[in-house]
Amino acid sequence: MEMGVLREMMVFLFTILLIMQRGDGQLVENFYSSTCPNVESIVNRVVSTKFSQTFVTIPATLRLFFHDCFIEGCDASVLIQSPNGDAEKDAPDNLSLAGDGFDTVVRAKQAVEAQCPGVVSCADILAIAARDVVVLAGGASFSVELGRRDGLVSRASSVKGNLPEPTFNLDELNQMFAKHGLSQIDMIALSGAHTLGFSHCDRFANRIYSFSSSSPVDPSLDPAYAQQLMQSCPRNVDPQIAINMDPVTPRTFDNMYYQNLVAGKGLFTSDQVLFTDASSQPTVNDFARNPLDFNAAFATAMRKLGRVGVKTGNQGEIRRDCTAFN
Repeated sequence: MEMGVLREMMVFLFTILLIMQRGDGQLVENFYSSTCPNVESIVNRVVSTKFSQTFVTIPATLRLFFHDCFIEGCDASVLIQSPNGDAEKDAPDNLSLAGDGFDTVVRAKQAVEAQCPGVVSCADILAIAARDVVVLAGGASFSVELGRRDGLVSRASSVKGNLPEPTFNLDELNQMFAKHGLSQIDMIALSGAHTLGFSHCDRFANRIYSFSSSSPVDPSLDPAYAQQLMQSCPRNVDPQIAINMDPVTPRTFDNMYYQNLVAGKGLFTSDQVLFTDASSQPTVNDFARNPLDFNAAFATAMRKLGRVGVKTGNQGEIRRDCTAFN
């Protein structure tokens, strides 16, 4: 009998060990309940203060989380500064990440370290901050799973070809998101983050000036919106000029992005294709009509995104300074 109990205990312990070795096995909402119980309120306070100083905090932090998770997983590798200019943040696709996103996480980490030194990862702080900015912009709240550790690798060379391009079609988008365990509905929901933020003109200039030999303007663009874009982004415009991704409610996290797609006002090809492609159009129509459906899908997709390639257990480290390896 005792041997049977012992065998069962061994199987149980072996199962626990297997679970602990899985990449995303043990993210839990209350991970810091005994080691840093106030972490979420500390981060929220810093994020709210930063938001009161500049609205850019919101799109910058949300985009930073996405860019972090798609390269090396959600491990704060995008925050590393390299004296040689060869870290993730130095890659051409990341040069447009606004400094306010980085600053938000660095400030939040400092505030958390003052209360719970050496306990909370930068990766978790970024995940909490990404949720908080959605709420500050009027979006629905959702629980954030925690327990990530910070990565030990950050290379500019890892970025190219691993972030969605503004010219992508639906198949290309689905393939890239599927690599990270994200479905088409997750992809469409996460694209809704384009209800916030801005883009530089060169990211979509081809749609208004050189779409094809027969049609310089992308025919899927609403003509009045195309004219508006031309006025904001004339040929040879200053590359620093940026315009709102959502021309209607650019400072509110809502479902207007999808209503814009239905109206032919998606800024990127990769936005508008979600409506023009028959296989994704029903989801866009649903999100355009039903904000509750969008909010629920966005929360689900953010939690799934937050599990991508995470380091846990003994993997990685807990950085003291988010911008440098220990």
